[in-house]
Amino acid sequence: MGQLSREVRGRLRGLTKENAERIGLHLVMAGRLLDSDPERAYEHAQAAVRRGGRVDVVREAAGIAAYRTGRFAEALRELRTVRRLNGSSEHLPLMADAERGLGRPERALALAASEEARTLDAEGRTELAIVASGARSDLGEHDAALAVLDRIPAAERRGDPGLRVLQARAAALEAAGRATEAHELLAGVDPAELERVSGVPQEEDDVVVYDTYDEDAVEDPDEGAADDLDEDVAGDVDADDAEDAVDGPQDEGAAADEQPRTTDEGKA
Repeated sequence: MGQLSREVRGRLRGLTKENAERIGLHLVMAGRLLDSDPERAYEHAQAAVRRGGRVDVVREAAGIAAYRTGRFAEALRELRTVRRLNGSSEHLPLMADAERGLGRPERALALAASEEARTLDAEGRTELAIVASGARSDLGEHDAALAVLDRIPAAERRGDPGLRVLQARAAALEAAGRATEAHELLAGVDPAELERVSGVPQEEDDVVVYDTYDEDAVEDPDEGAADDLDEDVAGDVDADDAEDAVDGPQDEGAAADEQPRTTDEGKA
């Protein structure tokens, strides 16, 4: 528990001490393994959900891990639940990128143009613009993909966000068939720095893995309430979700083969 932030520990305070400690261990392991072994991180996040599915930080961990393992439909459900629990839109860039992963760039653009997008901080706005640029490229709108990046204020293109924007511009140029320009754009950038901001796993000290199997696991006393919340979120669909119900379910097996395209919230 000591490895969790004070804010996260506070979120777990309503649970029994033993249950909070178990959940805390799973959250710590999910965070530590997210880059090096995202599938294992996903298992830990799921173990935490079984014990504390009513807690926003638990569902947040589940949503991020689902996104990082290419389970985009599940990531959307979890992150919508987080938004329902705490009212925050901070994961809007991940949600938009998950829509791209499901082959729905138009929905990604709709999220980028939403009122919620205006509530994001500078980093969130930059990440959402990067996703929107990728969505434009998905649609074959290559000039628009570059224009989205051009509209990011210069003050928000410094440091790591600036490197992320540079990568996105190179990707947009590649998609437009301008590979030489893309290569020249990144030629003077340290590849190690590009890998770092891309979320490529760095070498770490050995990690002691806490097993996801929990033979003493008991159902969270609020588990029924969490199920009710999931039903509320599932029922609170927009017109696009209603179209999905008519068209039939997404092929989640195919979606699972997709990899996250742009954003990386391992830092969350």
